[in-house]
Amino acid sequence: MRSACTCAHTTQLVGGFMTKERGTKPEAATGYSKNGLPYFRIGSGQRIIVVFGGGPDFAHKPPSGFQLRMASSSFSELAKEYTVYYVSRRGGLPAGYSTRDMSNDYAAMIREELGGPVDIIGLSSGGPIAHHFAVDHPDLIRHLVLAETGYRLSEEGKEWTRHVGDLAREGKWRKAAVFMVASVYTKGLKRHFYKLLTWLLGKSMFGSGDPSDGLVEVEAEINHDFTSKQLAKIKVPTLVIGGAEDKFYLNRETAEGIPNAKLILYEGFGHNAFDDNKHQFQKDILAFLREDA
Repeated sequence: MRSACTCAHTTQLVGGFMTKERGTKPEAATGYSKNGLPYFRIGSGQRIIVVFGGGPDFAHKPPSGFQLRMASSSFSELAKEYTVYYVSRRGGLPAGYSTRDMSNDYAAMIREELGGPVDIIGLSSGGPIAHHFAVDHPDLIRHLVLAETGYRLSEEGKEWTRHVGDLAREGKWRKAAVFMVASVYTKGLKRHFYKLLTWLLGKSMFGSGDPSDGLVEVEAEINHDFTSKQLAKIKVPTLVIGGAEDKFYLNRETAEGIPNAKLILYEGFGHNAFDDNKHQFQKDILAFLREDA
């Protein structure tokens, strides 16, 4: 079965602006949906994957340059068969905006501009939003992949998220960026490299202005607790995938609560599994999506 939209890769499909970054494989495009959701897009397959991006997002704009090349490489295998949209949250979020409210923003974009149904990947803090989406908008989703995420944050995950928010509130963008990387990469040369990189690019990567939107996301994620009764309402085929040592999210418990969910955990990886095991990660997602294609 194919997605209802067979022209998702055309520049006329989504509102806002559209630019193309050359030098990536495949070529990437960026823009905004009509309701203000920033995205980048790669691939040209007839079937569509929409990734609910991780966060918190303090910039609320599409990536560009080096950031876009790095982000695109994380979905290069999926983009060989699909059109992949990586979509962040819109700006101007009012106080108290919930993960359910955010899921309705994604639903508006997918229904009005992508034609649905599509395959959904809820990545990290995009996962809580995807929980609501799967329950509230079953007509718009074919498969659900919950990647490096869970039905709620662990207590350590809540403290980590609060601290990121506190640093952003104080305008300490570089410290926030370095803290996020150091928490995910706890050892090895990559940890030192990314700490240096995020120190240099912290302001451009995470924003340097008003942190209000990102702080709304922080509170929404901390308050998100999708109970076992709610998880049981997810009827779409679901894959829960991530690192076995992820200390931020309760992924095992999430898979146990969703009827017939498939669970894949990579030993030796934590919340870095998507980045450091990206090829196997994407291969396993593709195998899951092909099961009833």
